[in-house]
Amino acid sequence: MSQEQSAIKTTYFSIVSNTILAIVKGLAGFFGNSYALIADAIESTTDIFSSLLVLFGLKYAKRPADKNHPYGHGKIEPLITFLVVVFLVISAGIIAHESIQNIQIPHKSPKSWTLMVLGIIILWKEISYRIVIKKSKEINSSSLKADAWHHRSDAITSVMAFIGISIALIFGEGYETADDWAALLASGFILYNSYLIFRPALGEIMDEHLYDDLLAEIRKKSTEVQGVLDTEKCFIRKAGMKFHIDLHIIVDAKITVKEGHDIAHALKDYLKNNIDGIGQVLIHVEPNE
Repeated sequence: MSQEQSAIKTTYFSIVSNTILAIVKGLAGFFGNSYALIADAIESTTDIFSSLLVLFGLKYAKRPADKNHPYGHGKIEPLITFLVVVFLVISAGIIAHESIQNIQIPHKSPKSWTLMVLGIIILWKEISYRIVIKKSKEINSSSLKADAWHHRSDAITSVMAFIGISIALIFGEGYETADDWAALLASGFILYNSYLIFRPALGEIMDEHLYDDLLAEIRKKSTEVQGVLDTEKCFIRKAGMKFHIDLHIIVDAKITVKEGHDIAHALKDYLKNNIDGIGQVLIHVEPNE
C-alpha cells in the first residue's frame, strides 16, 4: 500500500469514528443535561468536516507532477491544514460562546450516567489519536497530523467535561454549571492545539528548514556512494509527503564531466532507494580543491 493510500484509509477511519461519536455525544448531552457533552458533540461534528477536507487534500496531493506543477501537488497539504485549523478555532469559539451563555442560565445538574459515556469516549479518542499520529509520522503528512490532533483535542474536551460533571454531581446544588466551565476551559485547550498544528504547516509553506535529522542522514548516505568525497550545501523542502532535495557534492577534480554526471545519477538513485519519502533530487557537482 502506498503512502497516499495508507493516509486516505486512515482518514476514512477518522470520518467514521467522528460521525459515531458526534451522534453519541449529542444524544448523551441532550438526555443527560450536560452542555459539556453537547459542546463535545459540536467539536466532533466539525471534526467530520475537517476530516473530509483532509481526505480531499490527500486525494488531490496524489496527482502526479505535470507541466504546471513540476514538483507535484503536495503543497495542498499544509493549505488543507490551515483550513482544519480554522475549523478548530470556529468550534472553540462556538463552545466558548455557548458555555458563557449557559453559565448565566440556571439549569439541572448532569445525569451521573454521562460519566460512563465520557469515560468510553476519552479512551476511544486517545486510541484514535495514537493510531492517526503514528500514521502521520510514518508518511510525513501534515494534514493527517492535524487530523490526529483533532482526536486529541476531542479527548481533552471530554476530559474537561468529565471533570466538570464530576464536580457538579459531587458538590450538588450551586455547582450545576461546573460542566459549562469545563467546556469553556476546553475551548482554550483547543485554541492552543490549533496553534501547535498551524505552526509546522506554516513552516512547510515557507520552506522553513525543520529537518536536521533528515539532513544528517542524507549527508551520511551520500558519502557511501563511490566517487562522492564529501557534501557541501544541502537544502530540503517538503511538499505533501515528499521531501525535495538540493544537494552539492564534492568529487575528484580530475575526473571527466561524464564521470561526475554518472556519480550524481548514482547518488540520486541511492538516496531515493535508501531514504523513505524522497521526491526529486537535484545534485550539483563541485570539484575538490
